[in-house]
Amino acid sequence: MLHHSDRGSQYASNDYRELLKNNGILASMSRRANCWDNAVAESFFKTLKVECCDERIYETRHEAKRSISDYIEVFYNQKRKHSTLGFRSPVDFERLHMAA
Repeated sequence: MLHHSDRGSQYASNDYRELLKNNGILASMSRRANCWDNAVAESFFKTLKVECCDERIYETRHEAKRSISDYIEVFYNQKRKHSTLGFRSPVDFERLHMAA
């Protein structure tokens, strides 16, 4: 698993990086003074919040994990059309790319 962030002090702290490492998560940080590194991630999380989470109150962490996982794996990757992919889903785009 990968965790990408900007270079904020909370993400760069030794305690936080150790927490990620202890949980098998690889830390990735944007380049210094390059806001474009996070643009795709920021766009995705905005979409996730608006389309999946904003109107929901999760009773448990398990419910939140299941809902978010379903959104990403079933809807976002399989069905949702992305303008940057020629209005194809990521799965369809990858299939087309692999066939070429």
